[in-house]
Amino acid sequence: MTVSISENAAKHVAGQLQARGKGIGIRVGVTTTGCSGMAYVLEFVDEIDVGDQVFEDQGVKIIVDPKSLVYIDGTEMDFVKQGVNEGFEFKNPNAKGECGCGESFSV
Repeated sequence: MTVSISENAAKHVAGQLQARGKGIGIRVGVTTTGCSGMAYVLEFVDEIDVGDQVFEDQGVKIIVDPKSLVYIDGTEMDFVKQGVNEGFEFKNPNAKGECGCGESFSV
């Protein structure tokens, strides 16, 4: 089981952690919401919780709780800029569909 991060996303996360002045990595999880059923949740991590899985890629620690890992195993996180918009994109091999706005997915 693994979750990975692209070079662009790693640079963005590392820069945000540095600007924040603390933190050991980024938590990637899922929550039930949106038109397709599930959405990604990201937050900076200062402390690892019992049961968390920690993956390190491109020099960044990615922390995932066990319940979320079932839905995002094999996912690559990327950070893209398109015109004036920028944000994370997820290449999730478990996703069977996405809503039209791209904010949620189904498995």
